[in-house]
Amino acid sequence: MLVVGFDGVELGTRERALLAAEEISGVILFSRNFRDRAQVTDLIDALRALRGEHFLVSVDQEGGPVQRFREGFTRLPALARIGALHDRDPAAAIARAEEHAWVMASEMRALDVDLSFAPVADLARGNRAIGVRALHAEPDACATLVQAYVRGMHLAGMAATAKHFPGHGSVREDTHVAAASDPRDLQALHAADLLPFAAAFEAGAEAVMMAHVAYPAIDPQPAGYARVWIEDILRGEMGFHGVVFSDDIGMAAAQSAGGIGARIHAHLDAGCDLVLVCAPALVEEALASVRGRAPCDPARLASLRGAAAGSWASLEDNPQRAAFIARLQALPVVDGDPA
Repeated sequence: MLVVGFDGVELGTRERALLAAEEISGVILFSRNFRDRAQVTDLIDALRALRGEHFLVSVDQEGGPVQRFREGFTRLPALARIGALHDRDPAAAIARAEEHAWVMASEMRALDVDLSFAPVADLARGNRAIGVRALHAEPDACATLVQAYVRGMHLAGMAATAKHFPGHGSVREDTHVAAASDPRDLQALHAADLLPFAAAFEAGAEAVMMAHVAYPAIDPQPAGYARVWIEDILRGEMGFHGVVFSDDIGMAAAQSAGGIGARIHAHLDAGCDLVLVCAPALVEEALASVRGRAPCDPARLASLRGAAAGSWASLEDNPQRAAFIARLQALPVVDGDPA
């Protein structure tokens, strides 16, 4: 029921011992695990040799400021550039969203990465952590582009993970470093932040990642460990039956649940299927806290495994890919985009 981070660009003895634990369902890779394409391919092959094809390999390869693998990969523009295009030419923006998703996901699938946690379905309303990672400030435009992004990921053989439910974009605080609270009621959220998530589910998104944001008009706890959000609203009202990920339990906004073990159990008890433990220093404590707890249903994990993918050579021979990349790289830079 854990998806964990680890140090280094290869598996050492300690990493092999930790990752062999049956409580760990997968890993999330970071820039600290990446040197170049050949090295990260070898690393993923080693993970498969250790745990098999059903072990989840994931990454955040959104583009813009959040792209873990860069050298040797397409430098993906921030999603906000697509949103800016939507204001001028909605049809072109929808096409660019699909192409961005396909390029990102096809490159990851060529490495045998199962999941890039995408798309960001938060509204672009000034959150310090989200910023140019979001597609648009307006709910209807964001919903349309999120659906296009999910379609593009599916065309490349990758499951989609809409994040950060029920919406992280309308508060200022960065939950990596501070608690965040949104005072609006459920009706207001349904009319705005929840619309892109509903659109993602309609398009067939297989997973969702929760936000560490509290919505006290609904529940005083952050959404990731509030059962009303996961079981009553997400699964009940919105009819989502896919996989629910927590956000990283090492983030500051998760600390209200208590220590590492308390945070993990709070998320699992609220209905999360998989809990992210991104900091390597927290993995041993996380493992100790869940010994003996029933694991995530293997059938649910299977829905996240990527479809069969071509080789990197076949990607490079694909003229469609070159055209997609050229159009994406021609998108104008927007304010706040580090380019």
